[in-house]
Amino acid sequence: MSKYQEINLKNLKKTSIRSRKSLVHTSNFTKPDLTNFREFSQTLPNLLRAKDFNELIDRCYSAYQNDKPIIIALGGHVIKCGLSPILIEMMESGLITGLASNGSVVIHDYEIAKFGETSEDVAASLETGEFGMVEETCDGINHIISAAYKNLGFGEAIGKDLIESKAEYNHISLFANAYKLDIPFTVHVALGTDIVHQHETADGAAIGDCSLRDFRILCNSLIQLNEGGVFLNFGSAVIMPEVFLKAVTVVRNLGYPLNNFFTAVFDMNYHYRPQINIVHRPTLSGGKGYYFIGHHEIMIPLFFQTLKARLKDE
Repeated sequence: MSKYQEINLKNLKKTSIRSRKSLVHTSNFTKPDLTNFREFSQTLPNLLRAKDFNELIDRCYSAYQNDKPIIIALGGHVIKCGLSPILIEMMESGLITGLASNGSVVIHDYEIAKFGETSEDVAASLETGEFGMVEETCDGINHIISAAYKNLGFGEAIGKDLIESKAEYNHISLFANAYKLDIPFTVHVALGTDIVHQHETADGAAIGDCSLRDFRILCNSLIQLNEGGVFLNFGSAVIMPEVFLKAVTVVRNLGYPLNNFFTAVFDMNYHYRPQINIVHRPTLSGGKGYYFIGHHEIMIPLFFQTLKARLKDE
């Protein structure tokens, strides 16, 4: 037992998501059924990031054609930007073969699946001590992970529960659809970073066990990136770049060839870790990395709609 005293969480004053003001609702989400993006991409100048953009489209198209994986890593802002529908469409088409995220993605996707809304006003609720005190979300997720201890990966446990509980908005949930489509969705948690960790129902042993299992699942998924696979990072500035670098190390250390693959970062500004850990270092022995800067709600639909138009040319 530790000699240091811990704060007692049993008397937390919890709130309900039904009374919380949410900043994001399903009515705000993207509508993926658009056309004519193939012509748009052909009008771009063959220079600088426009050249890189079309080159990455070609790399993803080639990966799809040759049954090589396209794995998406993401941060929570991607969900809050309403981009789940187009990601789900790409999952259903067989384009996206794996996903990986930090813990915030679980929270936002779980709330969307269960309640059709997410994202609280942090500044306002922080003043009153109510930030992250939503009972349904935090205790719900914590109970799922406690039940999955020594059995399932974190992402698999969330997807399984959403499907089995028949959550009202599962059609727009990344975890529910990944589970239904048998696409691995791994979750890589840093303890203390997510609102679920504020609650007495959080079980550190279970969280660590399920998340570490997901790390090993991700490592196994990366083996197939060799010779033509693609790894894309949407908006995770720290956790996923660090996880990816360690996973690449594990795969190579175990003797699997992992060369000549392609990576890209889409983010709203430049960050050191994504550049070094995803774009630069892993592709030194072959392949190429790309970095695109722009708002997620514009760049990610633009990328996938252009890629979708390319696939229609088959």
